[in-house]
Amino acid sequence: MKKWVVRFLSLLAFNIVVLLVVGWLTPARVGWAALWAGIVLTALVIWIKPLVEKWFRGMAAKSAHRRTRAGEKLVEFFLAFAVAFVVWIAVVVFTGVSIGGGIFGAFWGWVLPPVILLIGWAIYDTIDDRVENHAGALYDKATGTSGGAAASPAPSVGGPRDTLPGGATAAGRRERYDGLTEEQRRMLDEL
Repeated sequence: MKKWVVRFLSLLAFNIVVLLVVGWLTPARVGWAALWAGIVLTALVIWIKPLVEKWFRGMAAKSAHRRTRAGEKLVEFFLAFAVAFVVWIAVVVFTGVSIGGGIFGAFWGWVLPPVILLIGWAIYDTIDDRVENHAGALYDKATGTSGGAAASPAPSVGGPRDTLPGGATAAGRRERYDGLTEEQRRMLDEL
């Protein structure tokens, strides 16, 4: 439960910022609707986006054998844009976000926000582990629970020959640079 709450709230905060950027850079009128639109966008990104993405990829997979490598990259971009466009349509339909600016502005109000959403999703994908870990720590602090440190066993201490300068052990140094988060390490240890 905590994992979903933390993921939802951290993605919500990020989506509100992205929606405010959309309102600032495009003819879309976001304003105070960014709060409700952020909730809708977050729900769409967590639950609906993967389904739409899977459906679009299934349709595109039928002709994948006929495309070149560059053609495949182009199809991947258009699939991502199509998913972002569907999500943007749902945000406009179900929230107080509107598109203004006449015919020319309406075109850019429908085309630019999905591009900004794609950029936002790419940024969030690169920082999501750090953001969710920080949000999880804040959640634990607010609820007064520990972040799972008590659930994981204490690391064993190596002998004197495993100790490196500064008191670090070779195993600890390898573990620090293996690219896994603490949660991923716990999950692997539980297997």
